[in-house]
Amino acid sequence: MNIRRFVSSSLTVAEMEARKIRHDTTELWTRVIQPALWLLVFGVTFNSVKGLPSGSFSYIQFITPGILAQSVLFIAIFYGITVVWERDVGIITKLLSMPASRTSIVLGKSLSASLRGVFQAVMIFVLALLLGVKIRLDPVDVAGVFAIVILFAICFSSLSMLIASFMKTRDRMMGIGQALTMPLFFASNAIYPISIMPVWLQYVSVANPLSYVVDAMRSMLLSGNYSNLPIDIAALLVSTTAFVGLASFTIRRLLE
Repeated sequence: MNIRRFVSSSLTVAEMEARKIRHDTTELWTRVIQPALWLLVFGVTFNSVKGLPSGSFSYIQFITPGILAQSVLFIAIFYGITVVWERDVGIITKLLSMPASRTSIVLGKSLSASLRGVFQAVMIFVLALLLGVKIRLDPVDVAGVFAIVILFAICFSSLSMLIASFMKTRDRMMGIGQALTMPLFFASNAIYPISIMPVWLQYVSVANPLSYVVDAMRSMLLSGNYSNLPIDIAALLVSTTAFVGLASFTIRRLLE
């Protein structure tokens, strides 16, 4: 495959999706409400409770990377609903008839989800600073967090498209998305350390890509300890590659 053509096709699809955001930014702003409430209500309230261990950090510091990851997860995992709608109105048929590989189409659409994720990250950063949350603002670390956000959004939006390939209606896709988000969120280290989980749940968290995303963000935003960062990035890269590949293989089912 011509790499230049592949990149061009992916960026073309991403640009088409980005135009939708530019024409209607309502979705971006409404998506900020839920993570904002988590920080403002859950984070601030439990910051004064000493029952949840958070190491050398305040609880609201500890939870900020987790809420950031959660907000991106929610955007990405429900992206398949848009794909099902596009199938219903014939957009997917037109995309798949383009002289572009299915992988470039999946990647291009995933990149548009990452744009939404970056917007969420900016809003969480702003809100955390307004709340006085002490986070590391080293330019390299901040850039690293945004890179993780982009990769994470690609990973789970691809998973969402993979699931959408087998769903016939948006209602079913919505139900599957809701069934996945809470278990993924609570079976990770987003709002409490893995060490306090039951043993069986600790094993689940090890297989949960969200745990590695949150761990990577905490290392860059809070601790500055990068010893686990290579493992975190490797786990996320493996998950992303697998989901993009599987979604590319199954997306043809949307034409059936």
